[in-house]
Amino acid sequence: MTAPFVPHTDAEVAAMLGDLGLESLDELFATIPAALRLAGGLDLPPQQSEADVVDRLVDLGEHNRPAGRCAGGLVCFAGAGAYDHEVPAAVRSLASRSEFVTAYTPYQAEVAQGVLQALFEYQTMIARLAGLEIANGSLYDGAASLVEGVNLAVAATGDRRVLCSAGVNPRWRAVLATFSKGSGHDVVTLPLRDGVTDWSAAVARPASAGAVVVGFPNYLGCIEDLAAARDLADRTGARLVVCADPIASGLLRTPGSLGADVVVGEGQPLGIALGYGGPYLGLFACRAADVRRLPGRLVGETVDADGKLAYVTTLRAREQDIRREKASSNVCTNQTLMAVTAAIQLGWLGTSGLREIALRSARAARYAHDSLAAIDGVEPLSPHPYLREFALRLPVDAEVAIERLVDEGYLAGVAVRDGFAGTDAEGCLLVAATERRTRGEIDGFAASLEKAIR
Repeated sequence: MTAPFVPHTDAEVAAMLGDLGLESLDELFATIPAALRLAGGLDLPPQQSEADVVDRLVDLGEHNRPAGRCAGGLVCFAGAGAYDHEVPAAVRSLASRSEFVTAYTPYQAEVAQGVLQALFEYQTMIARLAGLEIANGSLYDGAASLVEGVNLAVAATGDRRVLCSAGVNPRWRAVLATFSKGSGHDVVTLPLRDGVTDWSAAVARPASAGAVVVGFPNYLGCIEDLAAARDLADRTGARLVVCADPIASGLLRTPGSLGADVVVGEGQPLGIALGYGGPYLGLFACRAADVRRLPGRLVGETVDADGKLAYVTTLRAREQDIRREKASSNVCTNQTLMAVTAAIQLGWLGTSGLREIALRSARAARYAHDSLAAIDGVEPLSPHPYLREFALRLPVDAEVAIERLVDEGYLAGVAVRDGFAGTDAEGCLLVAATERRTRGEIDGFAASLEKAIR
């Protein structure tokens, strides 16, 4: 008998086994070692009706405490890669139009001019934020973009050694490590000192490398010295890959102008609401010299048979990515809806609007930093400049403080754990403040944190 959760009848299973010349499902799976098989079946309740399942899901959902100004919502001071920025009603309305919601990678230019133009505009904006000549039509998320940036750098230099700052988002570093097991990249982690990369630690590292990777700002919110990163890349013959925050470009110089060869990042702050991990948006830009190694889709501007302006996918035919061991990427797609959303948000904000968002976030972070650091027993991790995020040492475990503050109506931040074991950052509370945080919310948060650590 098949399990009640498998949507195949006994007759269908028997027909399949007959076609394969097998007697049983056990024979079908005989090549899988017994130690890897599930013993005793699945620990699942008996099948239920659709109405019962919906009721159960609604019940579970009522236990959620979402971030935002809604019933039961928490005032959000969490960041670590996903931020509570304002998403204007105009952006939500335009991005949810059916023309965009149903759009996929536009292979057929003759029926997809609108989407192609939107992606072209998106690429133009991302290239300007990055300070580089070329941006692709997007990738799935920031972690995927980092992997593709390293792949490009290694392919361009022919050197598989990767010098990666410990200040890069630890989840992104974990994804890079996973992919590197298959690609053969040798990832060397450069430690932090006082919250920023200790570039002197690279002196004892290999004399050559394919990629130098750094965050700007880094995971702990600190603004890294890209001049030092550029110097290391020059000394090792590497491409400089910068994991950049798109909002930071509203105030800081672009990574490209500071020497980056490749800029990757997470586009969630650009009009994409917080969600349970996605869908988000991978940003990717590089220099024109590396355009043939660019992963994913690239939309270009041309003219049609009548001489009229037209848009097409260019330089990146799908077949170029299916070259087996010669390919630097096998990504043949993009994140169309999220990219269009980001383009709408950037178009809505404009240059002055993006600067205002960055400036208001920086001011909120400064006020929050000073208010929280004034609490007895709370200390900043780093003396270095930050933009909208910073790490604090607390006299209690950060996760304990986070749990206590939920009862006060605050999502206090993120506990620094994975990727920082044994460092002075381990156990810190990572706090972010965006333009949405008011003085009253920050004052209330500070008072609640003081209460929580007492």
